[in-house]
Amino acid sequence: MSVEAGPEVRDQQVQPQPQQSLGTAAARNLATTTKSAPQMQEITSRWLLRMLPWVQVQGGAYRVNRRLSYAVGDGRVEFVQTGSRVAVIPGELGELPALRTYDDQDVLHELAQRCEQREFAPGDVIAGEGDSADTVYLLAHGRVEKIGSGPYEEEQVLGVLADGAYFGDQALVEEDATWGYTAKAATACTVLALTRNDVLTLADRTESLRGHLAAVRDLPRRRTNEFGEAPIDLSAGHVGEALVPHTFVDYDAAPREYELSVAQTVLKVHTRVADLYNQPMNQTEQQLRLTVEALRERQEDEMINNKEFGLLANCDYGQRLQPHDGVPSPDDLDELLSRRRGNKFFLAHPRAIAAIGREFNRRGLVPGSVDIGGNQIPAWRGVPIFPCNKIPVTDARTTSILCMRTGLEEQGVVGLHQTGLPDEIEPSLSVRFMGIDEQAIISYLVTAYYSAAVLVPDALGVLENVEIGRWH
Repeated sequence: MSVEAGPEVRDQQVQPQPQQSLGTAAARNLATTTKSAPQMQEITSRWLLRMLPWVQVQGGAYRVNRRLSYAVGDGRVEFVQTGSRVAVIPGELGELPALRTYDDQDVLHELAQRCEQREFAPGDVIAGEGDSADTVYLLAHGRVEKIGSGPYEEEQVLGVLADGAYFGDQALVEEDATWGYTAKAATACTVLALTRNDVLTLADRTESLRGHLAAVRDLPRRRTNEFGEAPIDLSAGHVGEALVPHTFVDYDAAPREYELSVAQTVLKVHTRVADLYNQPMNQTEQQLRLTVEALRERQEDEMINNKEFGLLANCDYGQRLQPHDGVPSPDDLDELLSRRRGNKFFLAHPRAIAAIGREFNRRGLVPGSVDIGGNQIPAWRGVPIFPCNKIPVTDARTTSILCMRTGLEEQGVVGLHQTGLPDEIEPSLSVRFMGIDEQAIISYLVTAYYSAAVLVPDALGVLENVEIGRWH
């Protein structure tokens, strides 16, 4: 049972109290507000730009001279898919060692049409060790394990192949070639098979292809070192008056040149803003600061992902590895480290670093850390693992992990720039006044020049197709 309040009580409840002091809204009219500089979420640590040694480039280009090499190609093949049908892009057949530099598009198109699509289930043997190698396989999708016999007749996984790889290419030029390992499908695989008979049949009626294959067969007869370079004849361990060999070091006649790339934008500021609203912070300076930050972020992105000079695109295919179990395990990181001397650092997406940590936790391992400029960076075998959100993550939640040796003296990876530019405010970054238009808007041209170079192939390695979404 409730009792309704009387009129006098209701009046006391709703009667507003008189204001007894100045309100905060009115007080702010006389106060000087304390404010921060403009903030932006795009800014990251940009470890790649901080850790790379930078080489001064004059003339806008940097030429990487190397010893003459007889390597005939070791690339990756791309495909097109229409429904369930997969076809190799004819020009991509030029990535096969036997067809490298061959440019007759009509012949390549016919070879592409002769490729037969085959499907394999997990565990199926695609090719057996010791069998005759008369077919080259192009892996359109899936993972294939290369399995060989160990010293005590146990099976060993020699390597893992993924999308775009090929195997059995020796079948195109060697009549008595045999498989030195067993190729087994680790997942469901779609491959295209091109037989030696199809290639030789086409070569019989195509003089250009016949001559090209004959020239390729002669290449292995040239003496090379393990890296495919022209040898330097030496003599060691001899006694008496042995004849000392004569030699010279031959150079690559067509070395690669890296041109400096550019990132630019035009910053516009109205004169009224620049004149009247510069206290307590200079509007032009703040606009410029944030523009430069965005430009540097784009620079790091380009140095990783650019198709011409980006590190992911320019890593030698012989230095690309596949994780043995999909997740980034310590074993995979060790394999990546073992491919080069003097490793300076890993570079991985933050989600990949989290996946590495999960795998360490699962195995009961505690990764170390190193101090870099006052920052404790996680490390493996003493090599720091720096985060970089510019490394792409695919829709399938896979990514890549880079490992590199850096420095000019170490024949590693270097950044390229040119300092001393007109109106330079940072190394290789300039801000040039462009004038004031009829609408009283000031324009500044903001420009950054940069590139990256891999001096020798083994300076950079990539662990590809790393799964970051699997939880044990």
